Amino acid sequence: MSVITPIRQPNKLFHWIERAGNKLPHPFLLFLYLIVILMVASAVISHFNWSVVSPVNGERITVNNILSPAGIQWFLPNIIKNFSGFAPLGSILALVMGAGLAEKVGLLQALMIKMSSLIHRRYASYMVLFIAFFSHLSSDAALVVMPPLGALIFLAVGRHPVAGLLAAIAGVASGFTANLLIVSTDVLLSGISTEAAKSVNPALQVSVIDNWFFMAASVGVLTLVGALLTDKWVEPRLPVWKANADQALPRLTPLENQGLKAVAVTALILLAAVVALAAPAQGILRNPQTGSLVPSPLMQGIVPIIILFFLITSVVYGKRTGQIRQAGDIPALLTESMKNMAGFIVMVFPLAQFVALFTWSNMGKFMAMGLTNLMQSADIHGAPAFIGLLLLSALLCMFIASGSAIWSILAPVFVPMFMVLGFHPAFAQIIFRIGDSCVLPLSPLSPFLPLFLGFLQKYVKEAELGTYYRLIMPYPLVFFISWIVLLSLWYLCGLPIGPGVYPHLG
Repeated sequence: MSVITPIRQPNKLFHWIERAGNKLPHPFLLFLYLIVILMVASAVISHFNWSVVSPVNGERITVNNILSPAGIQWFLPNIIKNFSGFAPLGSILALVMGAGLAEKVGLLQALMIKMSSLIHRRYASYMVLFIAFFSHLSSDAALVVMPPLGALIFLAVGRHPVAGLLAAIAGVASGFTANLLIVSTDVLLSGISTEAAKSVNPALQVSVIDNWFFMAASVGVLTLVGALLTDKWVEPRLPVWKANADQALPRLTPLENQGLKAVAVTALILLAAVVALAAPAQGILRNPQTGSLVPSPLMQGIVPIIILFFLITSVVYGKRTGQIRQAGDIPALLTESMKNMAGFIVMVFPLAQFVALFTWSNMGKFMAMGLTNLMQSADIHGAPAFIGLLLLSALLCMFIASGSAIWSILAPVFVPMFMVLGFHPAFAQIIFRIGDSCVLPLSPLSPFLPLFLGFLQKYVKEAELGTYYRLIMPYPLVFFISWIVLLSLWYLCGLPIGPGVYPHLG
């Protein structure tokens, strides 16, 4: 890539963030250092018998010493299991394999070129962000598939691909829980909130649709805010983009247009098959016990369905355009698409060990309960309690990758607290979702962070971790502020956050 001097100088704060971030060691080494720090911290806390008491049931929470004989006896036999059993690894690699085949046969590029002929370049930001929010239906798959697609959409309309990449990351990560439809996140969180509410009102149920109105409105607001941020701040501060010959997107040939038509027919057939298996009341993709779609084999199997969709449509396109001439070309192209994932796999190895050790040591629960007790001892109520839950959710997201795991720790404390103050558990759930989502692209322990950095390095070869943080940082900040303003206005206007559900109980 060749670039020209940036049009505008980045803000000094973001320059400082980049310099500080670039001084950090390589992510592989960073995770190794974090493991050492965790080991020492667990040994110190365990040696002094420090503990915290759960405000829910009075249970004493202690930290397990990783350096103890029991810790070493657990860790050594589980090193390989920690790596191979790291849940996001298989999904990410399989999705990249499917999407990589689509890229290798030219399907993704052709789709972006065709799409660019239908929209004006000034609306590209709105399109990328809206698609990113809608893609949350596929859960974590959106975090793998959408960022490179955002870059390609911008490239197709003649705009900076890094801006499209950043906008897509913001949509799928910082806005992770903002959805137009009911998704698996709603199911997980509402179930945890219902259990937590039983300590105050055993009859109260938090439904999967209790956050729907607010989260659907959030999609519109964050799409508008994110697009304006991309157009007015982020992209003008990027170096002028000049693509190499292999990065430019040419016009579609007649053969490629025929390939897209074949893909369209194939996609309709696949969609019809899924509908036929999920639409009937007794459909095999529905929940066999309840007959519902949320949760169901359809929602739980959405990632394999997406992978299968990519593979089938890619093969159809490749055969039609001549990119795939014989069956042996398919594994060859799949292998080629996975070559760039070697660095990601290497970085995941120490990350998986850290996550496993963090869980075994009980450090996450110890930290969460300690911070919660600190808030309670300060007698925080009302608006300060809202802010406290926001900040605590954001802080824990930096150390614990699973949002449902964080909420399972916080909900038994904050849901009853909010109910005593007269607020509906679904309102506390919204506050948590805002804090947890906004900082997601910044979490150093997220398995998607190395992936995002790899996407960026495709267009900015010299990019380091600090470069990534400097470029993405405006989105979490602006999304966080915008979401708080929206929630405040929603609350002051007395609007329902879901069907028949308001911030206040009763």
